Amino acid sequence: MNLDTAAGQLPSRRIADAVRALITAGELAPGDKLPSERELARRFGTARNTAREAIRLLTEEALVTARHGRGVFVREKQRVVRWGSERYSRRTYRETGLTPFRLEMARQGMTPRVEVTSIEQVTPPFDVAERLKASPEEPSVLRRCNIYYADDEPLQVVTTYLRWADAEGTLLLQAETGPGGIYGRLEERGHTMTTGQDEITARMASQTEAQELDLPPGVPVLDVLHTSLDQDGEPFEVSRFVHRADRAGLVYNFPIEG
Repeated sequence: MNLDTAAGQLPSRRIADAVRALITAGELAPGDKLPSERELARRFGTARNTAREAIRLLTEEALVTARHGRGVFVREKQRVVRWGSERYSRRTYRETGLTPFRLEMARQGMTPRVEVTSIEQVTPPFDVAERLKASPEEPSVLRRCNIYYADDEPLQVVTTYLRWADAEGTLLLQAETGPGGIYGRLEERGHTMTTGQDEITARMASQTEAQELDLPPGVPVLDVLHTSLDQDGEPFEVSRFVHRADRAGLVYNFPIEG
């Protein structure tokens, strides 16, 4: 393993650049263990805390991750794909009875788990009220908060808003919503999704989101604000998906208008 570095740099930067070059070249592959802080310090002729600072720089770039009691490893680049139009297919959930997330995980050979953290009637934030055509001045919506896991690794935090008039008295007030999930229940209330809109941005996570997603330092999130429209072109659901950017991939197929 060649760890030669350029002169004229801060020692921690020189170490970080050398290790980064090895990762980029594939000499350190995803899952490989890095030399220890002691070994890096010895090779570069620096103090151990200098090597520790270099590891911190690489961690902030999401190139490596520390595993307690085991060492520092090159991060895996595996992605969990979120399909666009296909994930909302009515035919699919009618045939399988699976929610979009559980279907995605099944296709990728992963074990899904959903933790429902809260279900309550609330006053919606303005951006949600505007898209859902709900009152922003009274508790006009049901809010469902969930954390989604694949193989027990947290992948996304999802907050779903539904008009209270559509949710009241249904399984939507419970953690288990039945076959087809919330879309099955909303279809029973007269809302069949025919189209939708996803607004996607990238940002750093809030402190709460970072804790819920067990987010490594330096890893951003993808924020997807989804609005479902029914057969009459009316919005009936708004969900905010906060994905770990190091584990999420978004794939969309769309028609081209003539």
